[in-house]
Amino acid sequence: MRGSADVQGNSRPTEAGRRPSSALRAPSPRERGEGEDIAVIGGGIIGICAAAYLAEAGRNVTIFDRTGICEETSSGNAAAFAFSDVLPLAHKGMIRQLPRWLADPLGPLSIPPAYLPTLLPWLARFWRAGRSDRYEASLAAQAGLMRLAEAEWAGLMTRSGTTDMLREDGSLELYESEAEFRASLPGWAARQRFGIGFNHVEGDALAALQPGLSPRFVKGTFVPGWKTVADPKLLGKAVWAYAETKDACFEKARIDHIEAGQDGVTLTLADGSARQARHLVVAVGAWSHLLAKDLGDRIPLETERGYNTTLPKSAFDVKRMLIFSGHGFVVTPLETGLRVGGAVELGGIERPPNYNRSKALLRKAQNFLPGLDPSGGREWMGFRPSLPDSLPVIGRASQGGNIVYAFGHGHLGLTQAAATARLIRELVLGQNPALDLSSFSPNRF
Repeated sequence: MRGSADVQGNSRPTEAGRRPSSALRAPSPRERGEGEDIAVIGGGIIGICAAAYLAEAGRNVTIFDRTGICEETSSGNAAAFAFSDVLPLAHKGMIRQLPRWLADPLGPLSIPPAYLPTLLPWLARFWRAGRSDRYEASLAAQAGLMRLAEAEWAGLMTRSGTTDMLREDGSLELYESEAEFRASLPGWAARQRFGIGFNHVEGDALAALQPGLSPRFVKGTFVPGWKTVADPKLLGKAVWAYAETKDACFEKARIDHIEAGQDGVTLTLADGSARQARHLVVAVGAWSHLLAKDLGDRIPLETERGYNTTLPKSAFDVKRMLIFSGHGFVVTPLETGLRVGGAVELGGIERPPNYNRSKALLRKAQNFLPGLDPSGGREWMGFRPSLPDSLPVIGRASQGGNIVYAFGHGHLGLTQAAATARLIRELVLGQNPALDLSSFSPNRF
């Protein structure tokens, strides 16, 4: 597969630390020689949660991933449960700032010149997605998915025993001028319509929320309901460990081709072997559109290459996630370090990383947090699967109702994973989805 994510083999631990005896349970379809019941391609957080929800429903599930469980893009995100982040990217000031950002090769948004011809159709769709006549529908769809996501993550964390990984410290978005602050106000008014709480702060109140900030920041917005997790990789692996207790399996393999048939799906592996499955979930992030093309579905997915550096925890005493929206990056305190990351490089999945971008973010962080120690950091780059309207694809493939898509969440994969998993479970089981899925349809393009 071309995707995200590790695991230690196909073992499924029981309380005694070994697989349950076949004499004590019904044999799975695979053990009966019938292939998989449900195959999930992608071991990132979307695939992990989908597998957990389907395994909870008593279905036999196997995840296929080229690397492992939560080892690629889902391992290095900013660790946010960004339930208040309902504004589509095209409406968050990005279009207005595009010329300035693109003028700086190490700025918040970069497009390698050689990649621009490939990107132009996606950029045109992105521009159209920013039109006012599409705003309300996108905003309402995103807000509905976020409400479901918050409720579903609360339930999944309780069931999987991971609530101790939740951090409820809120977030602080920072502005360097009155003009920058005023430009943010329409977005906050839109959030307020959906019941999202926030407080604008300045002076002593701003300093109390984050001591040691540079005086260049004149105002901020505190969102008390914003949540983060201790570490996204650790959370993903913990949810997978829970799925294993429900008999979910993992197979390390790259899937090169999928084909729908009358009775199921054929998965062709990189080594030329094949697997059969009754149902298939495609959740392989930035590579998903390549597999969708096998089924005749052309989905305009692009890759936002995100960069970060994770510093030792002692680098600076950051109290909560800090959002530097004017510069396109965040700083998140994790259990495992201090993560400085963000920015967008629209450059596809083939180009080598440009770690000068992560170094540029770190230099900015030093200016914004005087006294930050930049030493001892680990650089990282991941592939965010992005669709022009900032909404994921959640729905059935055009060929075969037993194939469902779950990809294209952009910056919000961790945030929306549990909600997506519930919707995928309902589609696979033939139940009525908790949300109207028309806004997330693979055919909307």
